[in-house]
Amino acid sequence: MEWLKTLLIVLQIISALAVILLVLLQQGKGADMGAAFGSGSSGSLFGSSGSANFLSHATAVFAVVFFVCTLGITWLSNKKEVSPGVLSGTVAPVAAPSVAPVAPVQDPTKPAVPR
Repeated sequence: MEWLKTLLIVLQIISALAVILLVLLQQGKGADMGAAFGSGSSGSLFGSSGSANFLSHATAVFAVVFFVCTLGITWLSNKKEVSPGVLSGTVAPVAAPSVAPVAPVQDPTKPAVPR
């Protein structure tokens, strides 16, 4: 299971970096106003509105991957390991018999000191 946790951590880092990159590549909502008045930014690689759709969908996909990896890492980290000896029907160790405590012997040559 350790290899799965490592794989999820690597996928989480890649998806986090992809989300950061895609968010920085996207234009703000006010950038469309300049395209309406004839600035040259509307002729991009993806067309006038194609980049917004592609980048926003790619961002959503990488965000879902990020959150699924986060939940998977959390689930794997919180799993408790069960030792096989407890569930296999082994007998519990027997406790040592208890011995009554012995009172200390007082030296007969010394007088008893009251407490």
